[in-house]
Amino acid sequence: MEQQEPIDTLREKHASLQQLLDDETRRPLPDQAMVAQLKREKLKIKDRIAEIERP
Repeated sequence: MEQQEPIDTLREKHASLQQLLDDETRRPLPDQAMVAQLKREKLKIKDRIAEIERP
């Protein structure tokens, strides 16, 4: 079984990705491929957090 990262670390990564996403979308011409990639990464982390928190 793969060792899971602590939930605090995952939340920090999620917040960091959100900041990158916010920065990218504020640009005059945001890179839509980058925006999509950041959203996918955020969703993966959100899913991992939900899996850990599941009873």
